[in-house]
Amino acid sequence: MDPEKFITIDEEQISLRQALEYLRKSGDLPQLLTRILRQYVLEQELQERSDLEVDPSRLEQVMVNFRLQNQLTDSPKFNQWLQSQGLTYATFREQMAMAVKVEQLKAETIADKVDDYFTQNQAFFEQVVLSRIVVSEVDKAAQLKGQVDENPQLFEALAKEHSIVADRVFNGMMGAIALNQLPPSMREALRQAEPGEIVGPLEHEGRYSILRLERRLPAKLEGQLKQTLEEQFFTQWWQQKLQNKKVKLNL
Repeated sequence: MDPEKFITIDEEQISLRQALEYLRKSGDLPQLLTRILRQYVLEQELQERSDLEVDPSRLEQVMVNFRLQNQLTDSPKFNQWLQSQGLTYATFREQMAMAVKVEQLKAETIADKVDDYFTQNQAFFEQVVLSRIVVSEVDKAAQLKGQVDENPQLFEALAKEHSIVADRVFNGMMGAIALNQLPPSMREALRQAEPGEIVGPLEHEGRYSILRLERRLPAKLEGQLKQTLEEQFFTQWWQQKLQNKKVKLNL
């Protein structure tokens, strides 16, 4: 590849250096560098790990799954997609084999770390189903809290009448949310609360919330949570591999 002819737009040549400068100006360069460094570590590690082999039948299944998920089962459409990505069938197969090896490496390097971390922090990932009344004045919040303390059955009606957030149309029901996504004050107030209990008013960013805990949903290590934790620990692993290396960008 000629670095002076990295991209051609009409008759204008854009060099690799200029392309990187565009990315720097747009703020996208750090993200690109992160991906390059990650790939560097993986390539180096896999070169040293001849024991990581890809079973041909598994590779075929991975390729089939990819085409199904991306609606590329039709051969002409798949070939068109390969061309748009600058790939041949051989390089596509190579990419899929690399992905399988990376998954094997990930499973090995994070081992029991994800399970241990989840077990130790399970309460942190718990979800709660909440209803709320949100107002902008502390005095009004205190008044509404007094009303629901005297008559909890008024909560839905008061939410619909007085709350200033969109879920007022659902009588204040905001649905399930992970405890760790709530502001610290709300998280702490709900930590020991029982279903049906009303807490607050709690101030956050100039607004005052009265919360009713509807129910708790115990955290499970599956789906998006599992993927997030696995990627988090894998990222820590490959970044540690670079700790003693000098990385310099020559622009």
